[in-house]
Amino acid sequence: MRAKDGVGRYGEDVAVRHLTEAGLQVLARNWRCAEGEIDIVALERGAVVICEVKTRSSAACGLPVEAVTRKKADRLRRLAALWLQEHPAGGADVRFDVISVMRQPAGAALVEHVRAAF
Repeated sequence: MRAKDGVGRYGEDVAVRHLTEAGLQVLARNWRCAEGEIDIVALERGAVVICEVKTRSSAACGLPVEAVTRKKADRLRRLAALWLQEHPAGGADVRFDVISVMRQPAGAALVEHVRAAF
């Protein structure tokens, strides 16, 4: 496993724990299709929540949430439509969140959960 993959996996584990503690039900992790991948699909009060997780070890290259560009957001919208085709949600609302995870040299990571980010 590459170091970058390990950082990403760590961030997704932190994000899942955060979502679960906040009362969301995680439906899928790392859902893949030919078009790409959704990090986390969750359910909150009947709404399907598509979560993009961005993890950084420092802010030298910017904050994690800044890595979600317009192009990435558009791709996640397309992926969400594909996920919903495979997993019909019966007209449920769909929301797109970004979970920013900043690793710390020691102690717990800093987590920022941006709801309805785009």
